[in-house]
Amino acid sequence: MAAVSKQSVTSVHHWNETLFSFTTTRDKSLRFENGHFVMVGMEVDGRPLMRAYSIASANYEEELEFFSIKVQDGPLTSRLQNIRPGDELMISSKPTGTLVADHLLPGRHLYLLATGTGLAPFMSIIRDPDIYERFEKVILVHGVRRIIDLAYRDMITNELPQNEFFGEQVKNQLIYYPTVTREEFVHKGRITELMLNGKLFSDIGLPQPNHADDRFMLCGSTAMLKDTCKVLDGWEFKESRHGIKEHYVIERAFVD
Repeated sequence: MAAVSKQSVTSVHHWNETLFSFTTTRDKSLRFENGHFVMVGMEVDGRPLMRAYSIASANYEEELEFFSIKVQDGPLTSRLQNIRPGDELMISSKPTGTLVADHLLPGRHLYLLATGTGLAPFMSIIRDPDIYERFEKVILVHGVRRIIDLAYRDMITNELPQNEFFGEQVKNQLIYYPTVTREEFVHKGRITELMLNGKLFSDIGLPQPNHADDRFMLCGSTAMLKDTCKVLDGWEFKESRHGIKEHYVIERAFVD
């Protein structure tokens, strides 16, 4: 396993009974690209228990932030959900991942399609000033079951537009599209349904995606990735693999 460093938990936020986020100190030597993931874990029975976690904080921030589900019988998350500030975690020293803009062909619109905690790498990306230089519009689509599962909603809609360094870019270029499947909400339905029936694009005032203008990043459950890739493949968009620039990328590290 790659080298790890021991870092201290600095804050914990419980969004609801199934979701929480936490921040840790950051090793001064750690360098990563927005969209990357690292292995995070703790020592259990004298051995390291590690899982892949996307970094939700931007690469210029002093602390690392992570977004996680709570699994009551999960080997790691059953323990991780009980952490408190001051606790120690293990974090790998070699970030990696495919959700980076350099794997995409140049384009005008970047769609960030996430379900659940798949939002994490995109929280890093939308806090990257460079992404607004690469694309005219950045569309963050977050699909969840319940309204209370829309973590970071207030930060995205209220805090980011006030950022002193790139707030104006957020106001002019970031489109946030939360959608809920099991409750009444301004946007309702699965991401794939909203893509296929065209409602997503009509709601945000952009045309049906085309190969010249539109690029996609996908992060979510195995089922979501499979279904969304099927939609994009049906539209003849190509997935980037082995570092070859194409129309869309997915994060395969979290595939079951």
